[in-house]
Amino acid sequence: MGLLVVVLQLCVALLALPVHLLNCLGMWKPLSRRLFPYIMARLSMGYNQAMHARKKQLFSNMLEFAGPSGQLKVLEIGCGTGANFQFYPRGARVTCTDPNPNFRQFLKKNQAENDHLLYERFVQASGEQLDGVDDASVDVVVSTIVLCSVTSVEAVLKEVKRILRPGGAFFFLEHVGADHSTWTYFFQQIYHPTWKCLLDGCHLCRQIWKDLESAKFSDLKLQHIWAPFNWRPFRPHIVGYAVK
Repeated sequence: MGLLVVVLQLCVALLALPVHLLNCLGMWKPLSRRLFPYIMARLSMGYNQAMHARKKQLFSNMLEFAGPSGQLKVLEIGCGTGANFQFYPRGARVTCTDPNPNFRQFLKKNQAENDHLLYERFVQASGEQLDGVDDASVDVVVSTIVLCSVTSVEAVLKEVKRILRPGGAFFFLEHVGADHSTWTYFFQQIYHPTWKCLLDGCHLCRQIWKDLESAKFSDLKLQHIWAPFNWRPFRPHIVGYAVK
């Protein structure tokens, strides 16, 4: 089975050979950083349509984690185009972070369309290094379709716990690897190398729930779901929140 996976991976790679060649020459990454925000601006619209009810349900209790002042401080890791803003409660103070500055024009558009929120600042940083954010300074941290592409999920969760105040919550919605005994996982392995190259380091097979379980939050509400997408390798998701 292992040899078959490798052969099929090579077949898929041939279909995207120009991209792989550019990647080998070190030219693809800077190009993709400029192109990726345009791709995500389109993809996030379709994703929000398919996952609208799920996102609405996920963020419905966000205000329960507001601080003593009653004002909710939210920090979103890898905010991208700002596709989550429409689901945040009115009056929330939002800090946006993303390592790619090319998202800014799309981010500003979504900020203007969601004026029920108060936008504090944009921090250009990876989820693993949120040095510009103080310890225990936010009520809620959000990550949706981000942990699949970070360098270290463990390092990101360590930063999340650092910046959350005691009793604060980490909300997540992520696509993950399927059960290893399934055909879905078989095809995830086949597409993974090319998918990762095309989509800014995104991993199809990550078992992110294991990192969340190992992070030792005081409470973890996690659910495995099948998202309503036609492409089966992208359907396995986890959704929920973890309390510091």
